[in-house]
Amino acid sequence: MDTALSVKKAQTRSRLKFWMLCLVVVGLAVVILANIHLVYVAVTSQPDCMPHLKERGAEGTFRAAKSAC
Repeated sequence: MDTALSVKKAQTRSRLKFWMLCLVVVGLAVVILANIHLVYVAVTSQPDCMPHLKERGAEGTFRAAKSAC
């Protein structure tokens, strides 16, 4: 009887390890794919020109450091 119980425990432990490994792999895949997506969007997007002050800014106003428009 003890042998059957120990075999069952070993199978349960093995199954648990398998599912934990699957969970870790899926989590890593999600993180890697999210980073790939962020790099893709950063490289392919071209922001439009935004209206901004072109003369010297006064206190509390913002202006572009180097205008691309």
